[in-house]
Amino acid sequence: MVSGNLFHCRKNSWPPEEYISRTTLQLFDFDSAAPPEQAWRRKLDSHANILKEFSVTFMEAIKMVRLGIRLWSYVREEASQGRKAPIDPFTRESCKPSASQGVPLGGMGSGSISRGFRGEFRQWQIIPGICEPSPVMANQFSIFISRDGGNKNFASVLAPGQHEGLGKAGDQGISSWGWNLNGQHSTYHALFPRAWTIYDGEPDPELKISCRQISPFIPHNYRDSSLPTAVFVYTLVNTGRERAKVSLLFTWANSIGGISHLSGDHVNEPFIGEDGVSGVLLHHKTAKGNPPVTFSIAACETQNVNVTVLPCFGLSEGSCVTAKDMWGRMVEDGQFDRENFSSGRSIPSSPGETVCAAVSASTWVEPHGKCTVAFALAWSSPKVKFSKGSLYNRRYTKFYGTSERAALDLVHDALTSYKRWEEEIENWQSPILNDERLPEWYKFTLFNELYFLVAGGTVWIDSPSSTSDMRNDQNQLVEVENTDVKVTEAKVDGRQDSVFEHTTTSAELKDKDEAVFTNCSCKDEPMVPLKKGQSNRCLHLLTLPDPENENDDVGRFLYLEGVEYIMWCTYDVHFYASFALLELFPKIELNIQRDFAKAVLSEDGRKVKFLAEGNSGIRKVRGAVPHDLGTHDPWNEMNAYNIHDTSKWKDLNPKFVLQVYRDFAATRDMSFGVDVWPAVRAAMEYMEQFDRDDDGLIENDGFPDQTYDTWTVHGVSAYCGCLWVAALQAAAAMALELGDRSFAERCKSKFLKAKPSFEAKLWNGSYFNYDSGSSSNSKSIQADQLAGQWYTASSGLPSLFDDSKIRSSLQKIYDFNVMKVKGGRMGAVNGMHPSGKVDESCMQSREIWSGVTYGVAATMILAGMEEQAFTAAEGIFTAGWSEEGYGYWFQTPEGWTIDGHFRSLIYMRPLSIWGMQYALSLPKAILEAPKINIMDRIHISPGSARLSHNEIGVRKIAKKAKCLGNSVFHCAC
Repeated sequence: MVSGNLFHCRKNSWPPEEYISRTTLQLFDFDSAAPPEQAWRRKLDSHANILKEFSVTFMEAIKMVRLGIRLWSYVREEASQGRKAPIDPFTRESCKPSASQGVPLGGMGSGSISRGFRGEFRQWQIIPGICEPSPVMANQFSIFISRDGGNKNFASVLAPGQHEGLGKAGDQGISSWGWNLNGQHSTYHALFPRAWTIYDGEPDPELKISCRQISPFIPHNYRDSSLPTAVFVYTLVNTGRERAKVSLLFTWANSIGGISHLSGDHVNEPFIGEDGVSGVLLHHKTAKGNPPVTFSIAACETQNVNVTVLPCFGLSEGSCVTAKDMWGRMVEDGQFDRENFSSGRSIPSSPGETVCAAVSASTWVEPHGKCTVAFALAWSSPKVKFSKGSLYNRRYTKFYGTSERAALDLVHDALTSYKRWEEEIENWQSPILNDERLPEWYKFTLFNELYFLVAGGTVWIDSPSSTSDMRNDQNQLVEVENTDVKVTEAKVDGRQDSVFEHTTTSAELKDKDEAVFTNCSCKDEPMVPLKKGQSNRCLHLLTLPDPENENDDVGRFLYLEGVEYIMWCTYDVHFYASFALLELFPKIELNIQRDFAKAVLSEDGRKVKFLAEGNSGIRKVRGAVPHDLGTHDPWNEMNAYNIHDTSKWKDLNPKFVLQVYRDFAATRDMSFGVDVWPAVRAAMEYMEQFDRDDDGLIENDGFPDQTYDTWTVHGVSAYCGCLWVAALQAAAAMALELGDRSFAERCKSKFLKAKPSFEAKLWNGSYFNYDSGSSSNSKSIQADQLAGQWYTASSGLPSLFDDSKIRSSLQKIYDFNVMKVKGGRMGAVNGMHPSGKVDESCMQSREIWSGVTYGVAATMILAGMEEQAFTAAEGIFTAGWSEEGYGYWFQTPEGWTIDGHFRSLIYMRPLSIWGMQYALSLPKAILEAPKINIMDRIHISPGSARLSHNEIGVRKIAKKAKCLGNSVFHCAC
């Protein structure tokens, strides 16, 4: 734990009054209008520099030329089918990435829109797996101010006019608006899920403006956190001697990013709702058969605030009402006609035509008076459709239904609920923000890295509807499928796990599908069959929740590895990121683990070509943890990653076991433990094939068979070997707690062989060598060498090695991988030679991975090395988030090189900063666990070397836990 005075005297990243005067902060010191002192800050007139992308060296390019040719061919093949390849390094976005990002909008899993720190709405991800990075510049807030006497008038877009093409004379579009905000007296403050923009006398020197952006991201709230909506609360303070009429304008294009606004058939519709909530619905017809989207923009009318709308205006000269006409009306009157509310639905837009809408909220602010105006944005896209046809209902439809009118209800509830949301957010964040032991940069980076759970591409579906959809999908497939199908089933009985194959007819398939839904026997569980040809995919049935525990059903959740690597729930990376979900949304985390547990016990026999070696194999091998849950048909078609054959990777299975045990230990959810235990056993037994010399250790196979998938490994490796030794201990502990004593003995027996063998082969006196081979980098210092120890300590298990060896290794990593790279101001480089030179044997060895650095820092905290931990992690803040860094805020990449070239922006792994917080505040269940070494409680019997399955104890636990209906045992309790 962090000592009481470790950071007490550290200078904050910014003095609180550096960008905003104390006087202005005091004016906003009510109703949450003032930003917290611990928020990340940026001046609006700051330059958003173009980011530098990585490039491979000449030698790396030579080594990867065959892979490049195969990958290029694969990308073209996918494009010919109308699909985007999960990894496509050849297609570049027209919008170059820049240091312009800010806090995204909305909750999780219902599509996302980001908002840059200067106010532009960008990074559109409404359709799963598709990201449109370019801003839609018609989407803006603007202000119109006039004072008594008429000699002081202001009209300005509330965003700096630093965008190409704006301000052209004679233009009928948005260039005709007042892009005259300088931004030098305006500041952006971010503390996810909220952001504040303070206009300190801009554009009117006598008007102070605070815009507060609020989204419903609320830990442990599985309802509101799924809502696709955001609120913008404007607080106006008049410091002048004259009364001011202020009109705020919210404009919105009927678009989901890119060129979607030009596709035609879009319709706008004004509305007057309950509680003074009024605005415009924008019905958007998506291309390529994707489900439609409805936006709602609205403001809340009060006794002091008058709301009017303009349902339609265009951006070209032929429009009935142009953007220039609209702006002129606002400059003249500050509002629109009330009759516009009764205009009804607009005529559908023509192809090539852009249709926009506007909402105005007008008020008078007395001299030295204050006023609040609230706007809201919501978008409703109730159906999720993946490119191979699977259709699901999003999570929020459980509460709002699937009607396009849901957008109206969402925007209403946002405007009437945001104060409650803020109270819950502040209650969550305050203990950390007020902890004086922690440095300021850590506090706001910790919260702001959570942006990824909204903007990283997330899908959250409602389980019951999905189950219905999946049943319908099966029935349709049964009707059209007349060929014989090869089926792989997993049987779990009282003796052993076995796999058998047989051929069945489509009629038998139907019987077996129905049996899965109705089977409640503890004897056998037939796995879901595979279908052949077009429908030859592994079906994973979505089980209905127990009616008595309906509140426990939180749906199913997906999140991308990154916006450039379009694979859902990439598991080797989830290993790092999952601390955030476990800490904030543990039910989602457990459901992801259940999804992977089901996947472990399934097999998909379709052939896949692996691009690195050019060989072929099957898509999913039984017993192997999948790399990901798929791209084009998640849950049903796993392992979208096809660079290597991940059934031969050495880190995935141990990571599954370690994550499951950590979650089990933290939550003490016995029904979860029962659900996943057969998969844990299968995952451990699968790995035994890689122990080729019977020393208890798994060996790597001379190719990059791990998350570092360009970094070749030979023999026993520090990374995979440590994960394996840790998994043996975790599996033994879990087996003991669930009553499977024979397997506990088996794992302990292997652990007692593996641990000394690991140390003998890799320990060199100060750290563990990269691997036991004889290559030029075998003695490299790998930053991630103690990943298994990280999880061991996080789960309350005994340390894998002597404390002296753990601290020595971490100190070596700190001294070399951290401090020898720009004085520790960039994070930990993945590989470093003992000579002090960066390991440049491959692209990844010379990179600094932000998420790995956070993981190393968490390991240091758990080992009592807090000062080294925060120094290492501060390098990620300095390089990524500080003003002197590279501009990676709200788009933290997988990694960067020592010269600051990034790879893969908006990436999952940096969520591992929550591993640091987890280490600082271990769950009560782990802190209060018995201190007796659990391995000492396992007594090895003479026959323990033989695999056996003692399910009786597990059944007893299941009965006590009231075995939820989603148990893989289907226990008849």
